[in-house]
Amino acid sequence: MTAPAGLASALPQYSVGAKIGSGGMGVVYEGVHRSLGRHVAIKQLPADLIGDPDVNARFDREARVLASLDHPHIVPVYDYVQTGRDNLLVMEKLDGGTVYSKFHDEGLTGEQSCAIALAMLAGLHAAHAAGVLHLDVKPKNLLFTSAGVMKVADFGIAQVVSEGATMVTHAGEVLGTPAYIAPEQAMGNPLSPAADVYAAGTVLYELLCGELPYDRTRGAVSMMRQRIFNDPQPLPRVPEPLSTVVMRSLARDPIHRYRDAEAFAVDLSAAATAVFGPGWLERSRVPVHLGPRVMGSITQQLHRQPDAATIITPPVRGTVHEPTRSIDFAEARGRGLRPASELMRQGPSPLWPGLAAAVLVIVLAVLPFMAPETLEHKADGQGLAIDGQPVSGPVALNLSEPLTITGKTTPGTTEIVLEANAAGIPMGGRKLPKVVPNADGTFQATMTPDPLMRWTVGGAATGEIKVGDGPVQRFTVVSEQHPMASVMGSGSLLLGLFGLAYIESTMRTLRRGHRRPAAPFTALPLGALVGAAVWLLVSVLTTREPSLTYGIASAVVGALAASSLVLATAWSARKRSA
Repeated sequence: MTAPAGLASALPQYSVGAKIGSGGMGVVYEGVHRSLGRHVAIKQLPADLIGDPDVNARFDREARVLASLDHPHIVPVYDYVQTGRDNLLVMEKLDGGTVYSKFHDEGLTGEQSCAIALAMLAGLHAAHAAGVLHLDVKPKNLLFTSAGVMKVADFGIAQVVSEGATMVTHAGEVLGTPAYIAPEQAMGNPLSPAADVYAAGTVLYELLCGELPYDRTRGAVSMMRQRIFNDPQPLPRVPEPLSTVVMRSLARDPIHRYRDAEAFAVDLSAAATAVFGPGWLERSRVPVHLGPRVMGSITQQLHRQPDAATIITPPVRGTVHEPTRSIDFAEARGRGLRPASELMRQGPSPLWPGLAAAVLVIVLAVLPFMAPETLEHKADGQGLAIDGQPVSGPVALNLSEPLTITGKTTPGTTEIVLEANAAGIPMGGRKLPKVVPNADGTFQATMTPDPLMRWTVGGAATGEIKVGDGPVQRFTVVSEQHPMASVMGSGSLLLGLFGLAYIESTMRTLRRGHRRPAAPFTALPLGALVGAAVWLLVSVLTTREPSLTYGIASAVVGALAASSLVLATAWSARKRSA
């Protein structure tokens, strides 16, 4: 892609070529100085910033300071131009690739990673001494010359674009690269060189082990929140004292971090010498310009360990290809930008879902015990009895043995129907078709219960008996079999466990950071199932005749409890990690 005509007219002393890069903070074109023949990279800041007086003032201020920086590990700025249509920086063009590309394509040994970090810290320290913070340190901003010298690029760009604040859209997309920013930067707090120390420590952590110090699978905003609320994961497979130095650079509180880049470099150089042995810097083949304090730290460590063994480490390759989702400024401006600190400082999760869930669980535990032991049934006046027990009250039956039914009816052949149900759900029944009463209408008949009743009825149930054309007499059946040796007993237990397992699975998914907006609604039927199961199980174990009213109430309470519990879990997980 060739450069726009306006860019060429803004830089008449340069021959502007094709676009060679782009990112959240602008577009880069290659160019050549017409008189000197010097190859340059021309950074064009986002066009949406043009016309903003504050941005123009920041650009002019930062560009002047950047042009004054002169350090072997900083990409020099040769010129800057402001027009009514463009803010342009003209910089040295480096052809050796980036640390990011080398790390992912070839891998880096521990010695190389530490050497790159020392070069990075040297450049940062020089910029900090001039009053410039980088605020966007990352592997893609660390470039190599053709001779292999590493230089830090894009100083001050984040300050120009957003005054150093991390910006996000309402959809949670992040402007720039949030994988390396310090907690205080995400919070919008005052910044110091310690913010760049944190970013440099994150880069070194990644180069040494191939991973970032926080879970990168749940999005950019989640990663920023993890930095604020959680400690970083310990650096794996890296020996002491090197791992301790890196982890100190990642302290959440700047007070506990290295106060500046040079202090970090002093400890890092000593730790690398202790781990890799004499000559490690030369073996890395990464040219590094060390300050006196850093060089002295290496020398002192060698004097302390004159016979230290030389350790050669295998290369580590990068695995973090897209650590977070980020967009460029033009995209973000169109989607509504706001400081990430607004998200980070949102108030605590509401307490009511958790409190509601706790209250509802208690209600569910108590409600089934409030049900009456027997339901009220009206006597029919037929004097019916089963095994000598009048059906006007509870009747204890062995449903695996024949039953003797006595009573009085009209003369003539008649039939007897015996059924059982739990809250209206059929549990089995049997019909005795030919019963001949005595002359006075009394009768005695033997009936073998439906085998289904033996295995379905547990505890108590509602019985129904009808003789001939007489009314249906309802009564309480109390099974003499073990309550759990029934569908009502064991079935309610299994259904309750099934519902609980699915609710817990949903909560576990939410705790892992996955978004499930419909989870509180899908929990409703599962909670209703658990509530109904609790009601029925309590009824069976306490020999209560199941009441439909209490069953419905328990199902409703269970549904609300499950939904509240899932909602509380979702909000808690979102606050903790996203």
